[in-house]
Amino acid sequence: MNKPIRRVSVFCMVLVFALLLRANWIQAVVADSYADNSHNQRVKFDEYSYPRGNVITADGQPMTGSSATTSIKYKYKIDWKNGPLYAPITGYNSQVYSSTGLEALEDPVLGGTDDRLFVNDTMDMLTGGKKQGGDVITTINAKAQQAAFQGLGDKKGAAVAIDPRTGAILALVSTPSYDPSTFAGSSTADGKAYSALLSDPNQPMLDRALKETYPPGSTFKIVTAATAFETGKYQNPTDQTDTPDHYILPGTTRELHNDSDGEACGQATLIDAFAISCNTVYGKLGADLGEEKLLAQANKFGFNATVDTPIRSAASTFPSDSTPDGTAMDAIGQHNTAATPLQMAMVAAAVANNGKLMQPYLVDQEKTGSGSVLSKHTPKEMDQAVSPATAQKLQQMMVAVVQNGTGRLAQIPGVEVGGKTGTAQHGTDAKGLPFAWFVSYAKVGNDIPVAVAVVVEDGAATSDEISGGSIAAPIAKSVMQAVIGH
Repeated sequence: MNKPIRRVSVFCMVLVFALLLRANWIQAVVADSYADNSHNQRVKFDEYSYPRGNVITADGQPMTGSSATTSIKYKYKIDWKNGPLYAPITGYNSQVYSSTGLEALEDPVLGGTDDRLFVNDTMDMLTGGKKQGGDVITTINAKAQQAAFQGLGDKKGAAVAIDPRTGAILALVSTPSYDPSTFAGSSTADGKAYSALLSDPNQPMLDRALKETYPPGSTFKIVTAATAFETGKYQNPTDQTDTPDHYILPGTTRELHNDSDGEACGQATLIDAFAISCNTVYGKLGADLGEEKLLAQANKFGFNATVDTPIRSAASTFPSDSTPDGTAMDAIGQHNTAATPLQMAMVAAAVANNGKLMQPYLVDQEKTGSGSVLSKHTPKEMDQAVSPATAQKLQQMMVAVVQNGTGRLAQIPGVEVGGKTGTAQHGTDAKGLPFAWFVSYAKVGNDIPVAVAVVVEDGAATSDEISGGSIAAPIAKSVMQAVIGH
């Protein structure tokens, strides 16, 4: 072989090796970055080239599905069986606007790209079956979800139901809601629907159950009472307090008023003051206990931390920098105290479960498209929020609220129901319309299958028409009845 031909051959061999090196570099090192690049449309086209897995309720009702399209690029798109009902759980999945909720967090399983689906996909290839995503089985009780959604109706608000024994979230509702199917595709109509939702002043895409915090009002008195028992300030619900008829907030000349000035709150016992929701008793109690003790107890219930359900909640807050008068207001769920509906459902659940707070969760199982189980959730204890003895005292007080106090509309014949109402002021100088709260649990025999928190923002009502007992309690009652079958 002459010298020029040899040089050309060597050069060609170098080019071949360079090409092989580059191909291996792309496949082994940078393939993931190419696949994840937002400008790589082929990945998205492939994602919608086969049916996606479904998000399913605990009782087997699909929340989502897939349907064939006439699009050249996208062979399938996601359907929602009852979009507004389940939107806070599923989130949305759009061919244009990405995804949220379980549709985003469980995307590897639902989209069929999870490594655990490799064997299943390989068998489908060998047997000629079509590729498909896996299914996500949630903890949602369809009847409880429907009861909460119907109860809230056209009101702004949210409801969360939890199984105190396991932490399973049985209902998660936010209203007003939206229909994810209206912008699941890539048409002009989808774009208009998405833009309209973003500009809606009622914020239908805001998950009020997990992402919004509200002043919890008198429902926070559960935490204040828990602090009193846990620190030894008081021993029993029937202990008499040293509350004056007129309580002046410490360091100020401002008097703290009760919802009704005619309420007999002076020197009231803890349980009586709890049943009729005396602000003076629990405001003074909070100031006497002090910020540090209240903060420690609130944190044991889950305040000042996010919760991954796996959808991450906003952190509920109990402040660490209040003045004594501010602490008195913090102790009755006003001032700088703020809570998500999930958080207050956690408080009720911990009390119902003899003080043990279980980690809230939404996903029970992940499965292949053929039904094989990929994962099964194991309930986890989050904290021992209070001692069993304190929990039983709080249960006694919550039962008194429903039997003899402000929560009578939550009574269920033959069922022990414990609850706490709350009417939370907000806005500049507390002139905004109050939020109506109710937190509760239902006990059937020795079993406690459900705890509920409901908050209602009702801009259509006048201030004196809003109360947790009249608006939120009936909604909580319907959710508890759906769970226990009464």
